[in-house]
Amino acid sequence: MSRILASLFCVGIAAAKQPNVILIVTDDQSPVAGCYGNPVIKTPNLDTLAREGVRFTQAFATTASCSASRSVILTGLHNHFNGQYGHTHNFHKFESFASMRAFALPQLMSQAGYRTAQIAKLHVAPESVFHFDDYLPGSSRNPRQMANNCRNLFEAETDKPFFLYFCPSDPHRGGGRDQNFPGKRKPDLFGNLPNKKSHQGVEEIFYDPAKVIVPPFLPDTPESRAELAHYYQSCSRIDDGLGRLVELLKETGKWDNTVLIYTADHGMAFPGAKTTVYEAGLRVPFVVRDPRVKEKGLVHKAMISHSDITPTILDIAGAYDAKKNAPKKPLSFEKAGKGENAGKAPKQYHGRSWLPILVQAQAEGWDHIVASHTFHEIQMYYPMRCYRDRNYKLIWNIAYRQPYPFASDLWAAATWQAQWGKGQDATYGGRSVKSYIQRPQFELFDISSDPDETRNLAELPQHAELLKKYQDKLKFAQKETGDPWIMKWKYE
Repeated sequence: MSRILASLFCVGIAAAKQPNVILIVTDDQSPVAGCYGNPVIKTPNLDTLAREGVRFTQAFATTASCSASRSVILTGLHNHFNGQYGHTHNFHKFESFASMRAFALPQLMSQAGYRTAQIAKLHVAPESVFHFDDYLPGSSRNPRQMANNCRNLFEAETDKPFFLYFCPSDPHRGGGRDQNFPGKRKPDLFGNLPNKKSHQGVEEIFYDPAKVIVPPFLPDTPESRAELAHYYQSCSRIDDGLGRLVELLKETGKWDNTVLIYTADHGMAFPGAKTTVYEAGLRVPFVVRDPRVKEKGLVHKAMISHSDITPTILDIAGAYDAKKNAPKKPLSFEKAGKGENAGKAPKQYHGRSWLPILVQAQAEGWDHIVASHTFHEIQMYYPMRCYRDRNYKLIWNIAYRQPYPFASDLWAAATWQAQWGKGQDATYGGRSVKSYIQRPQFELFDISSDPDETRNLAELPQHAELLKKYQDKLKFAQKETGDPWIMKWKYE
């Protein structure tokens, strides 16, 4: 029996032919869903997927910035190593090193015998690293339409399985302001159409701001509630698209041989979440439905991160070398040109495959994650490094001497502006406006007793030894992942 088949039997996954794989990555979505305990928002299709599959409760982005996060999802390598330090579009211009092609997911899946397709938001570069065989059309704000445009991929008369990278832009901010809001600061529409109109073919779900659940990191204000109501609506539109995607898989006979992975690039687009390494920025939904797994409705407690996605999908495809923690056949890469920096060749993934523990809810050795943020927009240099386990979380704000820089849409957010207008001492969730903008060099939280990250232990002398312990853990992680910012320990 081969090692792959043996491992599949060991974890309770029935042996089957090479399955299709769909990776759904939504845009700025926190684990706010029925299956994650929210009784208000309507996400029936994600809830059903969780009942039929595995729901991870401790899943994390490695960075709460779109391009940087997606580069990690598609390479299994932290963005401080792969070179995608921030946004790739427009003048921001960041992109991964050419050498990342050796470990990047899309072309490795093609090499493994898959038809690869991408639809809607890609947001990484260069194409030579992140090449797909097909780029399907569709509005990224209409996941139902996106799903319908995948039918030909499912129906193709071929024995080759498919790998689909399905990425709506919801529930990202955008689409204008809700001019019907009675207050001065108008809430963002989050991709919803104004005046309660519906996207084509979608039965929109509208939410009463008075009934949404305000998370602890946000202020409970009319502006915040109004924006959360629009955010909920956008999430429900994604859920509608997910339902249509599942319908099509069943109609085309692909449902019983398709692994479906659902997650988001990072947490919701509110100050206090996106572009931070606080919990609200890093925590993401993560639901896996593998038809080969006989156990249903498992709630998994392993701490996983986006750096684990590429190794796992390659493992599903039979293209992963678990011993080396690398592709079985890394791809070659061409240097960008004489004198250009193609980047260091990766030797192993920073993450690892969670396929062998998929039905082991109490799996050992999955008890910490590492996060790394450097840029969002090009104007926003604010490197942060984070080490988090089940007990404590350390954040190193490397550029702590400067004010925290805002993403342009988050600065303009009605939720933030309403509090900013009240002055530096106004509350913003469990913080003040001032403390959110001007942060200390180190933030150390007892995450088990202070999940909302409101008490910084790093400033207390009695926790000096604990601080040193977690600084050492963070340094070790930086060294392991080839982080150039490790040198900042020496001269700043």
